Amino acid sequence: MKIGVFDSGLGGLVITKAFIEKLPEYDYFYYGDSIHLPYGEKTSGQILSYSLAAMRYMISQGCKIIIIACNTATSISLRYIQQRFIPQYAPDIKVLGVVIPTVEVSLQNGIKRVGVVATSATVRSHIYRQELEKINPDIDVVEIAAPELVPAIENNKFELAEEFVKEYSRSFKNVDSLILGCTHYPLIKEYFRKYLPGVYIVSQDELMAEKLQDYLQRHPEIESFLGRNGLREFKVSSFNKHSQKVATNLFTDIAITKA
Repeated sequence: MKIGVFDSGLGGLVITKAFIEKLPEYDYFYYGDSIHLPYGEKTSGQILSYSLAAMRYMISQGCKIIIIACNTATSISLRYIQQRFIPQYAPDIKVLGVVIPTVEVSLQNGIKRVGVVATSATVRSHIYRQELEKINPDIDVVEIAAPELVPAIENNKFELAEEFVKEYSRSFKNVDSLILGCTHYPLIKEYFRKYLPGVYIVSQDELMAEKLQDYLQRHPEIESFLGRNGLREFKVSSFNKHSQKVATNLFTDIAITKA
């Protein structure tokens, strides 16, 4: 069976690339629900509905473990999927998110003030604030929604994305660490590092592979079912004219096809 990675678009390919580089022996299935992009501007009900449809599809494609790389879907849908959907629909499947591993890394080295830049829906859920305060009730959290970034990235308009990053960075000058709370944002992490040179930038592509490796080592009942044939299959629910170009920047040898 396969390791599945789900995102609202192409941003999760950054996480997938990190997984493949760290754990190349396994089979991978990627699904980007680009027809409904961007999730961050949808209602919670819509996000849950899209996420459940994606889980059904990915399970039908042979995924044994699914990582919801989309922060918005994680913040809105993960708890329901883990507690209600999976136990009834596919109890032998595991579904994980990206928020808690990210929070753990962001608080290393005694950090006291954390910034979060994310989609509107993720910020509206306050999931990062809640998880940060569970670990450190005295933490100071600055949350900013950046709805323009995902469309700019998906449409390969990186110069425009940099202008937005420059503007948003002004709100994070006084934080110790900044969580890039969307899996599209690793594609522009160097812009944040450029405009926030004294801030520890927490980018999920740099931490999730190690977290997945640790999880598989601790759960042989999942790991033992995973195929080791080097299979890679990437699907999206719809194409725009820039989809393959953005993807090719990450994977030169793997085509993305329509689900």
